[in-house]
Amino acid sequence: MRGAAGAGGRSGPDAPLTVAVGQEELLLDRAVREVITAVRATDPDTDVRELGPGELAPGTLAELTSPSLFAERKVVVVRQSQDLGADVVKDVKAYLASPAEEITLVLVHAGGARGKGLLDAARKAGAREVACPRMTKPAERLAFVRDEFRGAGRSATPAACQALVDALGSDLRELASACAQLVADVEGTIDEAVVARYYTGRAEASSFAVADCAVEGRAAEALEALRWSLATGVAPVLVTSALAQGVRSIGKLASAPSGMRPADLARELGMPPWKIDRVRRQVRGWSAAGVSTALRAVAEADAAVKGGGEDPAYALERAVVTIARAARSR
Repeated sequence: MRGAAGAGGRSGPDAPLTVAVGQEELLLDRAVREVITAVRATDPDTDVRELGPGELAPGTLAELTSPSLFAERKVVVVRQSQDLGADVVKDVKAYLASPAEEITLVLVHAGGARGKGLLDAARKAGAREVACPRMTKPAERLAFVRDEFRGAGRSATPAACQALVDALGSDLRELASACAQLVADVEGTIDEAVVARYYTGRAEASSFAVADCAVEGRAAEALEALRWSLATGVAPVLVTSALAQGVRSIGKLASAPSGMRPADLARELGMPPWKIDRVRRQVRGWSAAGVSTALRAVAEADAAVKGGGEDPAYALERAVVTIARAARSR
């Protein structure tokens, strides 16, 4: 039986058509797995077929989605659908106009201009859409970690979530795995001490550890953390980003009105309350001139690691030393 793509009254993960849009591989995989799990909850014998652009020739989709004599449920997943050839795209659009009731189709699409016609057609057909954008900002990864713990029904302190992001960096799969491990191994609230116990080696190698040592005037420790970070594969641009964030936080707090409560100060400066306490400890010894000097050093290092210099490691070392000295400029 065939009808409109949005027919059937299903709008959840078992909807007849789902498009997972974005470039974050973990989220794309989860979107696909959510659909398969939902359909198999209704019919455990559901057949699942996953195909990439190279496995779909003209006519293949029609063959996979043709009605079965036994009304067999099937999930058909098309990966990298933005790269499908014109003839196959024509087949998919034809299917969207007359989908099979026992078929659940999942299109995994990177978004953007490539293959946009297919994505537009799926949306017009009433597809359920799951956004899977790449998480490039620290705040997005922090929110992801919070959601992982919340989804597992566990409580984690803001400092613990931040410590985990600082320790593991930008790999979402690694962050998700770490959250799952902590949930399985630790009882009660997950705090910063727990994260440090599990990931202390990684935390010491993080770009934020470098920044913390530098803005606190601990040049030798900052250099040691920097060299270890670079040796373990931390991208130089992440170090300059952390240094910039650390120095800017110092500048914001130093110029804030005195006497404000931490909660009010956090709202004013756009920082979580736990970070206000940390930056307050770091700001001692800093002067306005020192902040200016440190910001210039970060800007120079950032330009160097993005192609303006021959030796990114040396540029970072010079910036770290300059920042550590500026931290004692008062």
